[in-house]
Amino acid sequence: MARDRHRIRIATYNIHKARGMDGRIRPQRIVEVLREVDADILALQEVVNLRSSRREDHHAEYITEELGDYQYCFGETRKHRGGEYGNAILTRYRLRANCHYDITRVGRESRGVLRADIPLEGPRVLHVFNVHLGTGFFERRYQASRLLSEDILKNPDLHGPRVVIGDFNEWTRGLVSRTLGEHMRSVDLSLFTPRSKTYPGILPMLHLDHVYFDDRLRLENFIIHRTRKALMASDHLPLVADFYLPEETEG
Repeated sequence: MARDRHRIRIATYNIHKARGMDGRIRPQRIVEVLREVDADILALQEVVNLRSSRREDHHAEYITEELGDYQYCFGETRKHRGGEYGNAILTRYRLRANCHYDITRVGRESRGVLRADIPLEGPRVLHVFNVHLGTGFFERRYQASRLLSEDILKNPDLHGPRVVIGDFNEWTRGLVSRTLGEHMRSVDLSLFTPRSKTYPGILPMLHLDHVYFDDRLRLENFIIHRTRKALMASDHLPLVADFYLPEETEG
């Protein structure tokens, strides 16, 4: 069950097609890591959905079913081995709607943003944007502009608090970080953890995964989930953010 109407745990995790640091594809390890994380909302990148006789080959369905009391939505960015490849959002709350945005720059690998609209107690809706950006500088510059467009983050039809979370493929304070930082809050890792790197998992040297949020949300805690299972299950480590959502009348 979700915690309560005021506190929400949100995590982002690039599951690397469920391929671990030992080179083996083991979706069950991803499930075990997510059980450790125990988040109400999970933003997963590099999810593969294959239709086969093995349940675990369809990552989004398998992970959702194994965790229990979640539902999911999926945004396909491209095909992989004849199946779907892209981003998934799992939630213990009800899903009101979801939308996938193509933010691919011409000539580069297909990239996408998945938005989930998640009703909380009362009339408020939380908008979660699961992001997986490109590796090229000019590619991300284009994608930063798309993110801040009226089609996506500045959509006038979205009235609830927003969280933008995922694999930004940006390891310095680049254009995407500066652009989003002008409109949203980012997590100051130094306030919560001496570690700031999330990739690669076993010996992290880069900070590719990020969390941005509206000031209508209060960040209470933040961790980089570094356990024995997490170090092996993927080449990224999960980021976990605990938010408090005040009443509309609170300051």
